Amino acid sequence: MTVVKDGSGPEAPDDRAGDPADDKGDTPGVAGADTTYVPSQRRLDRERHRRARARRATSIAAVSTLVSAVVLYLLVVSAPGWQRTKETFFDGHYAREAFPKVLEGLWLNVRLLVICGVLVLVLGMLIAIARTLRGPVFFPVRALAAAYTDFFRGLPLIINLMIVVFGVPALRLQGVSVDPVLLGGTALTLTYSAYVAEVFRAGIESVHPSQRAAARSLGLTNRQALQHVVLPQAVRRQVPPLLNDLVSLQKDTGLVSIGGAIDAVRASDIIAQRSLNYTPYIVAGLVFVALTIPMTRFTDWVTARMDRQRAQGGTT
Repeated sequence: MTVVKDGSGPEAPDDRAGDPADDKGDTPGVAGADTTYVPSQRRLDRERHRRARARRATSIAAVSTLVSAVVLYLLVVSAPGWQRTKETFFDGHYAREAFPKVLEGLWLNVRLLVICGVLVLVLGMLIAIARTLRGPVFFPVRALAAAYTDFFRGLPLIINLMIVVFGVPALRLQGVSVDPVLLGGTALTLTYSAYVAEVFRAGIESVHPSQRAAARSLGLTNRQALQHVVLPQAVRRQVPPLLNDLVSLQKDTGLVSIGGAIDAVRASDIIAQRSLNYTPYIVAGLVFVALTIPMTRFTDWVTARMDRQRAQGGTT
């Protein structure tokens, strides 16, 4: 037995001295104890096996991808008309000529995406709220909102564009613009608002009625319950499908070229018609793909993140 000197009284015995647990440093909560975690051999073997399996899966995927690419390449280049196709669709001279013009026209597509995207979200939200209004007095509003979504979801976008772009100028209305960019953007907004409205409505109806009832019991009005309780949950749940609709809108902005707007598609079409070579179309297509992929991957990331949070109980 040892003694402990605290400088304030007689020496007192220390019953903990000589305790084997203190010597081993594995007593939890004791000052000075060694709490360094040492994984077991079984865990080390399991992690080593998991890393080896991941490396093997990666190697198999890489080899499989390479073999598939080689087979596809051989099938294409061995086709009887490959040489003519290469000259018509993959000519480097026309690709270099079209690329600056396509990028210049792409700026119009980007502006249409931003402006129409904001308008689509706002109008879609208003239509969704109109469709979820309660009470017989709001029946005409609900009927009009339902008719709007049914009509524009069923009407092909290309026909809607033709009707708006060519039909509105034919009316010769005073004060109404005949700019094909403005009319094309209007047609895009009308069509996509119907799709987005249904996405928002599905989100609103997915919120359990008890949420609204709880908000009402706390003294909130119907409008306040919708604004502060229902809509935040509905929008958060519907973020992935909303982003998918924006990805589709980003691609469909190229359809405004049917009215004569000089966007990326129209710029490539002008060069192709002049040269009788279709390489500019390939350039425009690759530019749209390069523009779409980042948003698609962002949508996948948001979807996976929300799925993980929902599985862990992080979202309602």
